[in-house]
Amino acid sequence: MGLFDRLSTLIKSNINDLISSAENPEKMLNQIIVDMRDQLVKAKQQVAAAIADEKRLRDQADEEAKQATEWMAKAELAVRQNHDELAKAALVRHGEHLTHAQQLELTWQTHQAETEKLKASLRDLNDKIEEAKRKKNLLLARQRRAQAQKRIAETMSSMSEKSAFEAFARMEEKIATNERMIKASTEIDEEFSGDRLQRDFKALEKAHGSASADAQLLALKQKMGMLPAGSAPEPRKLGAGAQAAEDIHAEVEEVQDEKRHG
Repeated sequence: MGLFDRLSTLIKSNINDLISSAENPEKMLNQIIVDMRDQLVKAKQQVAAAIADEKRLRDQADEEAKQATEWMAKAELAVRQNHDELAKAALVRHGEHLTHAQQLELTWQTHQAETEKLKASLRDLNDKIEEAKRKKNLLLARQRRAQAQKRIAETMSSMSEKSAFEAFARMEEKIATNERMIKASTEIDEEFSGDRLQRDFKALEKAHGSASADAQLLALKQKMGMLPAGSAPEPRKLGAGAQAAEDIHAEVEEVQDEKRHG
């Protein structure tokens, strides 16, 4: 199992444990991000170690190639100096270093390819952590919305028996009954108090004002020559309003007589 396969398994395991025991979604999401950051730190350390190994292999391969070049130069020198035995020994050393250099080169190439994969995986992990941080607020908003919907559904369910609405209806009827009782009580108070008498006097004053207006109209017509001067007006029948005023006046006098002889 590769490095990042192990990290992925570990992170998934931690997330599953948190989700199964989560009571606070925000705390859970924050803990997931913290765990991912911890794993990112460890992954960086291991990737850094892999890069260091790759550089060490590169240096070893270069060093072996350098040694092979130097022994070839020594073999050429020995040949020029007619030291065939030294030349052969130098060529053997040259072959050994060249073989080592070629092997290290192949090893380095393989290790470099793996290191590049690790770097890419590390970048992906870092991007996923940044994405998780951006999504955290969105997930929390969705969680709050889901909780609100749940509360609304529970509230509506608790009203299935219409108990709350029936309570409102009863309260409305009680208020209406109180309003009717207050109105009836006011009418009774007015009936047996001075308010009724006051209204009677106002009606009487209104009737008197109407009669005065009739007299003023007749005088104006006489002044304008529309009626013969000195002509007496015909007796005017009492209208409904005047008759009512006469009746009220009689009732008022009767009440006052009763109070004087009471």
